[in-house]
Amino acid sequence: MPNIENLRKQAKTYLRWHRQRYHPVAAQIRWILPGYRDQSDREILEADFKLSDAQELVARKHGFANWPALIKGIEAMTDTPVLNSNGSLIISAQPQLFVADLDAAFRFYVQQLGFHVAFSYGEPPFYAQVFRDGACLNLRKVGVPAFNAGFRAREVDALSATLTLDDPKPLFLEFQAAGVAFHQSLRTEPWGARTFIVRDPDGNLIAFSGGEI
Repeated sequence: MPNIENLRKQAKTYLRWHRQRYHPVAAQIRWILPGYRDQSDREILEADFKLSDAQELVARKHGFANWPALIKGIEAMTDTPVLNSNGSLIISAQPQLFVADLDAAFRFYVQQLGFHVAFSYGEPPFYAQVFRDGACLNLRKVGVPAFNAGFRAREVDALSATLTLDDPKPLFLEFQAAGVAFHQSLRTEPWGARTFIVRDPDGNLIAFSGGEI
């Protein structure tokens, strides 16, 4: 469990992202905070989002109903005072995927997997980011195939990214209905997690992993 100072930093980071109109944070706000559930990205980013809202976002991400409950829960889990931390705090990870055709990648991630384009850069575009809920994937166009001819033959299940979620089954069924081709169908792993894997047009394998059953 992070210490209280790091949680405060997280809340301030979400507040700053909202003020900077960082589109992926709008998806996280909509997904986690009930009051924003039916709002568009634009409506969320134009809303009066306060520090208390950012704190509630952090609390709910850690399984608590609100900020006071989160603080009380942390204090109850330690026998010593929580120390402040002046170190860096990792907020999120954004895997970078190499693609040969950015338009084809957009069609796959947006039309089939339900992601949204956060931005694209270049004329013509060579770099972009797609997001869905709290997950962001950066797409980098390269002038050659992303993997050489023998790589997949040697490394059949090498992953490019793993996205975690609470329950993968509804998403698996959504992708199935959309005609997504699976590298691995939904299954329960020996350690209890449920996973499935999709393969994008460039051979990137994206794993979706959920909670134990």
